[in-house]
Amino acid sequence: MAESLNGTTLYAARFTKAQAASVKAFNDSLPFDRRMVEEDIVGSIAHARMLGRQGIIPEEDARAIVGGLARLYAETAEQGGVSSDADDEDIHSYVERRLGQMVGQAAGRLHTARSRNDQVANDLRMWSRGAVCDGIGAALALQSALLDRAERDKGLILPGYTHLQRGQPVLLSHHWLAYVEMLGRDVGRLEDLFERMDVMALGAGALAGSPYPLDREYAATLLGFSRVSTNSMDAVADRDFVVEHLAALALLAVHLSRLAEELILWSSAEFGFVEMDDAYATGSSIMPQKKNSDVAELVRGKAGTAIGTLVQMLVTLKGLPLTYNKDMQEDKVGYFRAVDESQACLQLSGEMIATLRVRREGLRAAVSDSLLLATDLADHLTRSGLPFREAHGVVAAIVRDHGPGFTRLPASELGRYHALLADGMPSLTPRSSVQARDIVGGTAPRQVAAALRRSRRDHAQAVARLEKRQAGLPSVEALTALPW
Repeated sequence: MAESLNGTTLYAARFTKAQAASVKAFNDSLPFDRRMVEEDIVGSIAHARMLGRQGIIPEEDARAIVGGLARLYAETAEQGGVSSDADDEDIHSYVERRLGQMVGQAAGRLHTARSRNDQVANDLRMWSRGAVCDGIGAALALQSALLDRAERDKGLILPGYTHLQRGQPVLLSHHWLAYVEMLGRDVGRLEDLFERMDVMALGAGALAGSPYPLDREYAATLLGFSRVSTNSMDAVADRDFVVEHLAALALLAVHLSRLAEELILWSSAEFGFVEMDDAYATGSSIMPQKKNSDVAELVRGKAGTAIGTLVQMLVTLKGLPLTYNKDMQEDKVGYFRAVDESQACLQLSGEMIATLRVRREGLRAAVSDSLLLATDLADHLTRSGLPFREAHGVVAAIVRDHGPGFTRLPASELGRYHALLADGMPSLTPRSSVQARDIVGGTAPRQVAAALRRSRRDHAQAVARLEKRQAGLPSVEALTALPW
């Protein structure tokens, strides 16, 4: 049985029988919520300091509790975390039990004016704030790799695709910057989420608030929260921030999956645009020639897990009456996994992009397809006065009859399709095609260079915002060192 200060579960005095072993195994959450040990200790230090400051518990007991929690944190760090074999119901029980062993009876005062309901809600909010910051940092690192790639690959042209069919020439840098844009939106969603989750739940109690004269604003300041919850029932029942985080991670995973899919396609013999670095590829157990893009394939595959976890969380919450229900314990296993996998996918995507070898000969062969210039011929006719829809029909007929050889047709043949072509084919090249699209957002070299500068500026600003958020997060060392 999990033990508290008196050698029983925290609620055992209510019952006449010990908890069944099968129930304990089914009910206990320590195997997964133990990773919130730092958040539980930090929150408990702030709570103890507030209780002592308000005279709710004796100051000497508050000092003893804070000192014991600091020693427990050091012990946990030295051991590399909390063992999943510990015989406690959850991380909160573990911290309270070990604190009692360290400081004795004073530890029993820590839970004054606090319920496990507001405690777990607050711990999870603090953990989520850190996870969101980590996610922003990893997304910015991938953005940086893509920006470096766009700089390195300036001037290279490849076919742009719609329906996975060759469409028009684009700069490879323009293509990389498309993913920079996606990641910028991902970072923005995580930043928005941080503001909404930055609410302290401590003081909500089990569901109705507290009869003690708490200074919630003081505790929130210690914990780096920008504000306190304003409804005790919502505070303990709310997991919107988990859902929002999972939604942001699911969409991020979709973006990473799209990037991975292109790397997989481009590294195939059929495309031949890139080659994966050996460190990020695998081979075949039977076919010795194979070099497989397994890392990218796993990134693509894990998008399904991220999406599924979001759906699982929504289904878990949809039928719950206010306030706390044990179903909400299921908010962590999938959530923690989704966070971990998104971090790994971001890191590996950045490493793959940074080490990728672009096969210039493959790009040159692909953009030599003159069909990529069909739209440019229609634009030439339109600039010469023909309505675009009519110009489109003229070029479609030429391509229908002559295929990719249409750019080599003599003037006499072209004149049969329209008098505006009687003087022959205008000069059309992949380079002239990209240069022609010289508008904001276009693939022209001048516009891509401007977009690269703008993206680097936005990236630097996002890094600065992240550093500011991280500086505001609490630590055991900082809270312990505060004067009394």
